[in-house]
Amino acid sequence: MYIEIDPKRPKPRLISRVVDTLKNGGIIAYPTDTFYGIGCDIFNKRAIEKIYQLKRRPKTKPFSFICSDLTNISQYAQVTNYAYKTMRRLLPGPYTFVLRGSKLVPKLMLTKRKTVGIRVPDHSICLAIVRELGHPVLSTSAAAPNGEILETPREIEEKLGHSIDIIIDGGIVPCRPSSVISLIDDEPEIIREGLGDVSCFL
Repeated sequence: MYIEIDPKRPKPRLISRVVDTLKNGGIIAYPTDTFYGIGCDIFNKRAIEKIYQLKRRPKTKPFSFICSDLTNISQYAQVTNYAYKTMRRLLPGPYTFVLRGSKLVPKLMLTKRKTVGIRVPDHSICLAIVRELGHPVLSTSAAAPNGEILETPREIEEKLGHSIDIIIDGGIVPCRPSSVISLIDDEPEIIREGLGDVSCFL
């Protein structure tokens, strides 16, 4: 299914349709403040495994996920005072923060070191979806099997439409990656420099 959602005023009935799909184990393509993402409910193991197959990604490399806000993050990760203050200053925004995962996080979403990558994108559509679902949504960039990043919903439909239950057209996105920052042990480490300004960590 291909649906258009206004990123400035996402219609609740359309968000509800997407959330119903997630609750039933569906896979969605959705806009973020970086790339279009592919995601599912992080508590649906079968859906996560489908995305691993779709991305041809080894299970030793867990996906990051989207939370709706800082309170939501604190349920799924160990957040120190330093991490809280840092994220409060920068989120929502184009960052992925690496933190130690909590017991709520499914094993399939944890690294061997029991860490997680968490995003709170500055984009109303994906935040509305997570809020209505009530827990995080898996986040990985929409890419063809050969690794080519798919920049528009129509490209996603053309290359991956057979594998995705709902493709959301939410307009143009920057098509640049997020900055990835580890905050483990309150020692910030820049893992990838992307859209988000990392000067405060240098």
